[in-house]
Amino acid sequence: MKAAVLVSGGVDSSVALQLLKQSGKYDLTAFYLKIWLEDEFQFLGECPWEEDLKYAKAVCDQAGVPLEVVSLQTAYWDKVVSHTVEELKEGRTPSPDILCNQRVKFGAFCDFIDDSYHIASGHYAQVERQGGMSWLLKGNDPIKDQTYFLSRLSQEQLARCLFPVGQYPKAEVRALAQKYDLVNQSRKDSQGICFLGKIKYSEFVKAHLGEKQGLIMDADTNEAVGEHKGFWFHTIGQRKGLGLSGGPWFVVRKDCANNIVYVSKNKLDDERPQTEFSVGSVHWISSPPEPLDQLSVKLRHGEKTIPCTIDLADSRGVVQLDEPDAGIAPGQYAVFYRGEVCLGSGMIL
Repeated sequence: MKAAVLVSGGVDSSVALQLLKQSGKYDLTAFYLKIWLEDEFQFLGECPWEEDLKYAKAVCDQAGVPLEVVSLQTAYWDKVVSHTVEELKEGRTPSPDILCNQRVKFGAFCDFIDDSYHIASGHYAQVERQGGMSWLLKGNDPIKDQTYFLSRLSQEQLARCLFPVGQYPKAEVRALAQKYDLVNQSRKDSQGICFLGKIKYSEFVKAHLGEKQGLIMDADTNEAVGEHKGFWFHTIGQRKGLGLSGGPWFVVRKDCANNIVYVSKNKLDDERPQTEFSVGSVHWISSPPEPLDQLSVKLRHGEKTIPCTIDLADSRGVVQLDEPDAGIAPGQYAVFYRGEVCLGSGMIL
């Protein structure tokens, strides 16, 4: 079998490459996906992809696996970046990493290579195949689990996926990097959004939407408590980066038409729905759950899930949470689970 391994220069994808190499089951080719923003934003500082590619080459040389560099600039702009910018303009909080996986890493890249390849990556997730169906399961490390970012994959995409590190806790992946004596074994994990590399998200937003001074208002007293540089820099539930004293303050809503950001010291603002919200563009990896099935949902990447039910009507639904959440942000995704199985996701409206 042939496998295309997506390598980034980081530890996780490098260990994934080595695990597949050691298994002896696959004819491997590694691919580094080069994306346009890394060139476009050189003026913001050191160009990150050069260092990443250097590590990717070294890891592939060490494994004796050929490496190809694939440029997907146009796909990133058309399928991820333009959507992100438009969502920010509308005051929503986009989730570009989810679209990156669906539309580029396991989308445009799959179109680039032929159907005989499996696609392997360093994601912390697992795939179980039964009866001709593929199921997306959480990674073995609940903190590192990345099924949230894979929740828009289709059956056809998931059928080709390999996630070699998903069965390991992060500490064991680091230990494997040492065992294989990888050149990047001590390299820190990337924390940024996939298409930005080391570029700060705020700098990306500023470059595309600029700055526009507006008021920060106390939602409880309707008094001005500060100023901001554009509502598009802020998201519901945000606590840091507001520059306000006497807090903690939380962003509770935005008036996009008037460029006003409302904050409150009461995180659970009564004016926002906290236990019920609507989702659209609902996508199920296999089949939808039965009406009002007891599920759980992640409202953002992380370990926490909340018990819930969803009342479905075609591609929309109403989600009822068993406990309130303070950071329900339109534009982000609610990702649904039954136990360890990731069922799919819907965009928060």
